[in-house]
Amino acid sequence: MDYIGTSDKVEMRPEIKACFHAFPDEVKTTLLNIRSMIFDAGRRTPEVGVIEEVLRWGQPSYITPKTKAGTTIRLGQSKAGPTALFVHCQTTLIADFRSTFPDDFTYEGNRAVLIEDLSSEKTSILELMIKRALTYHLCKT
Repeated sequence: MDYIGTSDKVEMRPEIKACFHAFPDEVKTTLLNIRSMIFDAGRRTPEVGVIEEVLRWGQPSYITPKTKAGTTIRLGQSKAGPTALFVHCQTTLIADFRSTFPDDFTYEGNRAVLIEDLSSEKTSILELMIKRALTYHLCKT
């Protein structure tokens, strides 16, 4: 497997790059910003370990294969159209964030946060979600 380290500039494999380029420009820009947030969160959270960028269900996805600390994060568009950050539907991540931040985002069931705009306030909240997803298996109660 081709593991991605925690260098400041994360290389993007060709199949991942092609996937991002298939999105409309506005969506692509938001998704690339979220991608950076994922790698930044990994760098700031040593227990996450190496983050691997892969394709899952045709979407850019982020896993923690060595530590298995996190649940998979996928990036894409929801069926409704907005940019979305997806997590495994059997986790409590979306329910937890929906109860804590009910008015900051729209949620799609237990699987996605829909992102209409990424203001600085929303970026801070989304960073919390990303860190929680990357450490999900370490924090389960």
